[in-house]
Amino acid sequence: MSLKGLENVATDPADLGLLDARGLLAERRLSSMELTEACLAAIDRRNGGPPSFEGSPEAINAWVRIYADRAREGAHAADARRERQGDETPALCGIPLGVKDLYGVAGLPLTASSAVLEGNVAAEDAVVWARLEGQGMVLLGHTHTHEFAAGGTTDQVGNPWALDRVAGGSSGGSAAAVAARMTPAALGSDTCGSLRIPSACCGTSAIKPTHGRLPLHGIIPLAASLDHPGPMARTIADCSALLAAMAAGGPPVDPLAPPPAPLPLLPETARPGPRPLQGLTIALTDRPQRADTQPAIADALDVARMACERLGARVISAPAPWHLDWSDLSVILFTEVWARHRAHAAHHDRYRPAIAEFVEAAQGFTDAGHYLAAQERRAAGAVAWEAWFSEHDVDLVLEPTLPIEPYGRGPGYDRGHAGGPGDPMIALTALWDLTGMPVASLPVSWSAGVSLIGARGDEAGLIGAAIDLQEHELGVPQWTPPLSESQSPSDR
Repeated sequence: MSLKGLENVATDPADLGLLDARGLLAERRLSSMELTEACLAAIDRRNGGPPSFEGSPEAINAWVRIYADRAREGAHAADARRERQGDETPALCGIPLGVKDLYGVAGLPLTASSAVLEGNVAAEDAVVWARLEGQGMVLLGHTHTHEFAAGGTTDQVGNPWALDRVAGGSSGGSAAAVAARMTPAALGSDTCGSLRIPSACCGTSAIKPTHGRLPLHGIIPLAASLDHPGPMARTIADCSALLAAMAAGGPPVDPLAPPPAPLPLLPETARPGPRPLQGLTIALTDRPQRADTQPAIADALDVARMACERLGARVISAPAPWHLDWSDLSVILFTEVWARHRAHAAHHDRYRPAIAEFVEAAQGFTDAGHYLAAQERRAAGAVAWEAWFSEHDVDLVLEPTLPIEPYGRGPGYDRGHAGGPGDPMIALTALWDLTGMPVASLPVSWSAGVSLIGARGDEAGLIGAAIDLQEHELGVPQWTPPLSESQSPSDR
């Protein structure tokens, strides 16, 4: 199969986004094997050496483990499937993918980027990964997470835009791998912001779906009542296509909460015309001011606000109806963390220092009455937000993803830097995990992002508006390798 014609789309197949790659595969202008080999070569050039546990100041180090042989086998199978099935081939068949080191892949290591789980092997596939593999997607490797997803920096990973800055977390490896064009897309998870934080730090896009939209089974939890699996890619449109594939098969059966409204066909393209947001009401709240938003971030919000207005949206200001009680977040988060991590008590010395501190704090949260009361207040807050959307005729909320720009990489695993309530990284993101509302996060620049938030179950409307905003106005930051692509790792 020839790569002829690719020069009009990308000089290297590894630089393709998910939808561009999907189109070329469908047109037989590119094979999965060619695309996969290009991604593996990009990892070799751009990761900064083989994957490592600690990382280094000179490396992006997005990956925990690369599965090159398995990826080639998957790509070969995908190409053979496309030959057999033709136009009936699943849309994403043959697309390579990075998977956060929380998602189980049967027979492969699963370590949550932690020495605590050294030697652990997944006994079964995470349901979400099984769905994607069933559609022919190709596993490149596991990406680094902030250890056990318990933080917002992922310091073993370097930000591709500035290696001395944090990549964000906890899905920092996934965001860095996508930003540095080592993979067209990746899977992450979000408990207090872990899909959205790294996207805002690395200039990529992410969708946190409605809580309960996607199954958690087979994913190492941090706090299951807050955890959200989700897609990461360079554009919201790419994320939309991946989310649709992740959701195929429907939501899980959950005895504690009803499933979200059925997921309709999700948009993948911007609507035509100069005012595609005409008829939508987008609200700004007082939350950014309460979070001590930095001037550069406030400026980025203004850019997004004016863009929404140019696209036809009515933008209003209205105070938030409910602000989360950080002590309630502590009760919910740490109670669920300790319920899981008490099983690792014998290996406490293997945690990184900040995560040891995090788990030590969780040991004191065992009161069922306090936990249930906090969950009841959380539910009341979610109801207040749903009512507020209706009362103000609001379709979407617009706010910064983070109140700060990415700061210096390095101390995130030191004691005194444990994540959780009080961490500025989650000052704006955590609320939407508590309410379970869907969020689309997209960049204004590589170091500043905004989020659109919709009502529970309305991923389609949210995603459509986010694609319009990104494709008509904000665009996508264009990362370029800091070193010549002609250099091999041994030359650097």
